[in-house]
Amino acid sequence: MRIRYAVVAALTLMGLASPASAAELNYVALGDSSVSGSGVPIQVDLVCTRSNRNWPAVVASKLNAKLTDVSCGGATVNDFSAKQFGFVPPQYDALRPDTDLVTLTIGGNDVSLVSTALGCVNALPEPVGVSCADRLGNSVSLAIQAWAPKLGIALEEIHRRSPDAEVIVAGYGTYIRHNGCWPVQPIWARDANFMQAMVDELSAAMRTQALAHNAKFVDLAPVTVGYDTCAPIGHRYIEGLVPVQPTVPLHPTAEGLAAYGAAVAASV
Repeated sequence: MRIRYAVVAALTLMGLASPASAAELNYVALGDSSVSGSGVPIQVDLVCTRSNRNWPAVVASKLNAKLTDVSCGGATVNDFSAKQFGFVPPQYDALRPDTDLVTLTIGGNDVSLVSTALGCVNALPEPVGVSCADRLGNSVSLAIQAWAPKLGIALEEIHRRSPDAEVIVAGYGTYIRHNGCWPVQPIWARDANFMQAMVDELSAAMRTQALAHNAKFVDLAPVTVGYDTCAPIGHRYIEGLVPVQPTVPLHPTAEGLAAYGAAVAASV
């Protein structure tokens, strides 16, 4: 199954596979709002804030794959196995024995990255305010370390349910450049570096778990360098704290989702 998938995917990317043969690829997308495309038009699932332009849709288009997208805004790794919001089916339910490709990004909500970032906001320059780096210390790092084995368990369950699938874990992006860009994004320089370091640490933990559990890791941090929240409006792959494009704060824009999807598809 995996050999068939690799051959058809390669031929599709080269434009040599027919739509009929490429449609045999069964693709399942799992994950959180960085996958679902929260806020990006058109939102086709208002509960899970899922966009028809999210990066799994881009991957599916490039591979001519049949996509089952169960990514959902606010998801944690626990929502892979349990109902989210009490009624959204567990994401694992989308997996089948004949699934060929599984992609996922998860962990940001597990370790509260967005709320951490929001806690780093300082509208006034130093020293008027409180540094989130000073306030949080190593608490986020400890949360990442405690969470990481849960991703490994999740990857093993994905392999159990879809034993022939290629599994790809995509990391998180470069949200803010070195020393930030206060006041464009109202985060002090050292707090900007702290915040991005936590994102990078989470992605590194995802990479470690992916490689330890027979999955591929796709690093999206390089994809977003120069297109972070400090980039000029219209050139951001990740929106800032105050959205000026149709997305939600600190989430991929439509352009970012397109770039993410291209990177993931190329990794296949």
